[in-house]
Amino acid sequence: MQAKKVIDHIQSWLLNYVDQAGAKGFVVGVSGGIDSAVVSSLCARTEKQVILMEMPIHQAHDQVSRGKKHIEWLKKKHDNVSSIDMDLTPSYDEFVRALEKNQDINAHTDLKFHTLSNVRSRMRMVSLYAVAQLNSLLVCGTGNKVEDFGVGFFTKYGDGGVDLSPIADLMKSEVYELGKHLGVDKEILTARPTDGLWDDGRTDEDQIGATYDELEWAMKVQQKHGDNPHESVFENSRQENIWKIYLERHKANTHKMKPIPVCEIPKELMK
Repeated sequence: MQAKKVIDHIQSWLLNYVDQAGAKGFVVGVSGGIDSAVVSSLCARTEKQVILMEMPIHQAHDQVSRGKKHIEWLKKKHDNVSSIDMDLTPSYDEFVRALEKNQDINAHTDLKFHTLSNVRSRMRMVSLYAVAQLNSLLVCGTGNKVEDFGVGFFTKYGDGGVDLSPIADLMKSEVYELGKHLGVDKEILTARPTDGLWDDGRTDEDQIGATYDELEWAMKVQQKHGDNPHESVFENSRQENIWKIYLERHKANTHKMKPIPVCEIPKELMK
């Protein structure tokens, strides 16, 4: 990949999009991870207004500190960048208490933690759009290609609720490559990827059961051989297992990657 040219291309794309939309710039949620670090850096390079938002909800200290460090670095480099620290923990706790009054969430052990992690993501989406609308900005997504179109590793109407996605055509490894060229802090480049939605600090690999490099491999297998590759494609049992993990998640999350289905009414019923 020609990283510098890719960076210039995305920067130009962002500028064209924001100008056509008649917006003033971008708002980006910063998590302390590589994806948001790269997207926020790309937005900052446009010289349009950029608001970076940190929205902790019972967040691990290392995630918060990495995010703050990155935000301060960008603010020193770019006069067009400002930030908002919006602690959503009290709002989240209040929501959980309200939910518990109407639902015995502990009776749904298998679903409880996934449900509440998605609540966190959707609360952040609401916050991003509130700030974006107040400032005539666009909400810039941070999803990469593997997450958005491979395994669907995002929350519907949470981190999947955005106005535009500048890195959604890049594999995770390519995002890391851009991060190095953009000067992203080494601590972020070496941190284990996590969505930051779990109290126990579990990583993306813990949740999925595969690394991003392995998922990229599986996605390329699907692109080349479809959903039913010949067994000769797999060199060992680990690859067979990775393929099963990838395909299971891809099929289960396909609904996230498609437009909302609309029930079309036959014309003869409308006469």
